[in-house]
Amino acid sequence: MPTPYDSQPPRSFWRTGVANLSPLEFRDLYRKKFTISENDLIGSAGSCFAQHIGNRLKRSGFRYLDVEPPPALLPAAEHGRYGYGIYSGRFGNIYTARQMRQLFERAFAEFEPVDHIWMRGDRFHDAFRPTIEPDGFGSIEELLAMRQGHLASVRTMFEKADVFVFTFGLTEAWMSRRDGAVYPLCPGTAAGTFSDTEYQFVNFGFSEIIADMSMLIQRWRAINPGIRFLFTVSPVPLTATATSSHVMVATTYSKSVLRAVAGELAQDELIDYFPSYELIASPTQRGFFFAPNMRAVVAGGVEYVMRHFFDQHTPPASSGARAPATTGGPAQATAPPMHEDDVICDEMLLDTHNAA
Repeated sequence: MPTPYDSQPPRSFWRTGVANLSPLEFRDLYRKKFTISENDLIGSAGSCFAQHIGNRLKRSGFRYLDVEPPPALLPAAEHGRYGYGIYSGRFGNIYTARQMRQLFERAFAEFEPVDHIWMRGDRFHDAFRPTIEPDGFGSIEELLAMRQGHLASVRTMFEKADVFVFTFGLTEAWMSRRDGAVYPLCPGTAAGTFSDTEYQFVNFGFSEIIADMSMLIQRWRAINPGIRFLFTVSPVPLTATATSSHVMVATTYSKSVLRAVAGELAQDELIDYFPSYELIASPTQRGFFFAPNMRAVVAGGVEYVMRHFFDQHTPPASSGARAPATTGGPAQATAPPMHEDDVICDEMLLDTHNAA
């Protein structure tokens, strides 16, 4: 008697879908759930690997949304150092779902954290994007004025984006004990002073992340009903863990939870999952898309990932590469190709503390 497996295609079996092929011959790993047109405004955020995806979308002719373009007088070589052109807003790395949800809440004045300014020497840093001004701000007034403009721009991203690409990065984070505000970095790394009485470590679980993302999606759809989401999971391992586990074990936990979250959310017809994690970090890839540190993804790995993406989401044929769609200044030149050393990864500061 026939079984359901008899009608399955070769991609459904390990032998014909994986074992009989070179990793470079893998195909049909991803089938798009919806079309991204040349007129769709695409926003992006997430962990470090998300920068590669945004960079390639910009270079491939899609309408990439940049709501905080760099000042005209800032040299192009300095854009990334000051947090420009990395994501759709100047919000820096967003590693966790709670961070992303709270960004939405802060942008719409629904959450005003108590502990929001950190010091380094006599300079002031925004606790929620502590590295976007490498030398900090000269005054609290300057910081608050820049933040006000930033959050206004981010509101525009939430309101105008047609597609939002979010790369899940971490489950670990540091939280204020006073009001639950979550930061991108442990206080005391880029700025601020660590205190056990002020901050607590959290390692978010599946149910917490699902709740955060479900709330975010629901609230986002209320102001932008047509928004579609494309989720992916960063293949980049943790730089360090604050758990008692070995960093490799902690990485496995983190990525497993995030992959399960992305899969659950993608049951929604307007939410897609793209397997960048599997394309880089699966054992079948034998680690050859990682740099010698077994953490950074080499340029060839990024090209491999994006080839699978563009097989389904064909870049606009007529426009070619074009400047990002901006909402607050002149359009900037299309981004150059990104090397793994160009990635702005705040998490790497944890390793410099260990080296010291």
